[in-house]
Amino acid sequence: MNARAGQVASVTGASKGIGAGIAKGLAEAGAAVVVNDASSREGADRVVAEIEHTGGKAIAVQADSSNMADVEQMFDQTVSACGRRVRRPKGVPVEIHR
Repeated sequence: MNARAGQVASVTGASKGIGAGIAKGLAEAGAAVVVNDASSREGADRVVAEIEHTGGKAIAVQADSSNMADVEQMFDQTVSACGRRVRRPKGVPVEIHR
């Protein structure tokens, strides 16, 4: 299934649990995935390894999603690795639900 082929997804809190499951599901659907976690780089690296092992594309980025400077750095790393930013409709604020 490649419903998300050519898309880039950023998943916060993706080093374990539901976030990791969402990241893996998006990768399975064909998206390149930015695996983000503010506190567990090791966990994010582990999720990236699992995604890559199954043929997916992913990068780990440690960033605090409540800090705008970290978010911009995450977007910059996404562009460097994936060639484009995660898109967000104009006028729609970023919402993070935990």
